[in-house]
Amino acid sequence: MVTADLCTEEEVTRLVHGFYAKVRQDDLLGPIFNRHVADWDQHLAKLVDFWSAILRGTMRFSGAPMPAHIALPGLNAGLFQRWLALFHDTTQALGNEAMRERADAMARRIAQSFWYGYQLSHDPDQMPGRLAQG
Repeated sequence: MVTADLCTEEEVTRLVHGFYAKVRQDDLLGPIFNRHVADWDQHLAKLVDFWSAILRGTMRFSGAPMPAHIALPGLNAGLFQRWLALFHDTTQALGNEAMRERADAMARRIAQSFWYGYQLSHDPDQMPGRLAQG
């Protein structure tokens, strides 16, 4: 169950900013994100709202992230798995075990959902494949 006492806003902000600092520097993901994110400050604020809604139940996030991700060309399962690996690396530094477990579980669900959506959008005649467990 999502509750505001799972973590603080500061912990959410630290998670999001730490994770996307890694993403921006990553050899695989960095070029993709840096090419498509025009304003990192604005994007990070939106991502903090997104993760705050997921982890704390704040309901501050509004939007539909799936269409923006589906529109990206040339994504593959390895990129989603890399995103998950960097996310997990980031959560391992969290001192809040309950937050880490919830964030990791939700990241796996999000990555799988986006990967399914991406596959269905780009090749609707094929059955979508699952991401390998890492």
